[in-house]
Amino acid sequence: MSQTLASLLNEIWYSNHPARWLLWPLALLFRAAVWIRRQLYQRGMLKSTEFDVPVIVVGNLSVGGTGKTPLVIWLARELRRRGLRVGVVTRGYRGKHLDWPERVNPDSDPAALGDEAVLLARRTECPVVAGPDRVAAVAKLLAEVPLDLVLADDGLQHYRLARAFEIVVVDGERGLGNGLCLPAGPLREPPSRLRQVDAIVVNTGDWGHAGVFRGDLVPTRVVQLSSGTSKSLADFRGQPVHAVAGIGHPARFFAMLDAHGLLVDPRPLTDHADMQATDLSFEDLAPVLVTEKDAVKCGSFAHERVWCVVADFQFRDPDGQRFMRLVQRELGAEAVAS
Repeated sequence: MSQTLASLLNEIWYSNHPARWLLWPLALLFRAAVWIRRQLYQRGMLKSTEFDVPVIVVGNLSVGGTGKTPLVIWLARELRRRGLRVGVVTRGYRGKHLDWPERVNPDSDPAALGDEAVLLARRTECPVVAGPDRVAAVAKLLAEVPLDLVLADDGLQHYRLARAFEIVVVDGERGLGNGLCLPAGPLREPPSRLRQVDAIVVNTGDWGHAGVFRGDLVPTRVVQLSSGTSKSLADFRGQPVHAVAGIGHPARFFAMLDAHGLLVDPRPLTDHADMQATDLSFEDLAPVLVTEKDAVKCGSFAHERVWCVVADFQFRDPDGQRFMRLVQRELGAEAVAS
């Protein structure tokens, strides 16, 4: 999707743009198709594949970025801290590899296996397998590594993969947009789907009701890609910076930098953009700040002014403990020991 088309769709999806009604008949057809497909799985006409270990799916209803990958990283670390052997499967979106599923290592080529897949391998320190067929990905993962539990990054609508626990991540500032399904709105499934999941995690903002779990993406350090030198975001306060982001919701990244007192020149790219050296080249000598997802793609050509902003998902007190109690209750005390 070009940046112009993405901007137009975001305007339609997240405002009262009248064009949504032109697309509404198509949205009804899309919603009907989604409902029929889900009914086929619920009634057993289409089969879901179960595995010997629990599968936790972390997904979203909206297209575009909601912050699910940072939550997967948080959850993987928390489960590992509790002594569990955790594996991760992901789609490998926009990866050019031809023989899926494929094991992902921290030094794998993001062009082949996808930027999110490589980021997950680096940040979770768990075995990761990428592939569009999540069932095949889980099967490969379990065949290669003994595990207690599998996390599926995305895949909420991948019903062929049976799951023990479903988590939906919602952008707390944009919510569900205009509440319509594609293409009139941003939703892959209708809002009523939220009543069927096990947990709703709201990333930043105030959207939602009393039962949701709330957290934020918090910048923890800024790393120079060419040397590995670390600074804090406060070290850039008051400085002009170029902010380059090829993620689903670049405005969130720009707003985070602005909130920390940086003078931001926003440079949005399309989600999962194939970054080039020219994307990081500017006439002045101001620092260039990129997201973690983009950093995995530009490490080989990043100059000394390129810095990666590392941000971790953090639950607001006491929602992290409340969230893990729910996971423990649903999966069993033995599966998620304290």
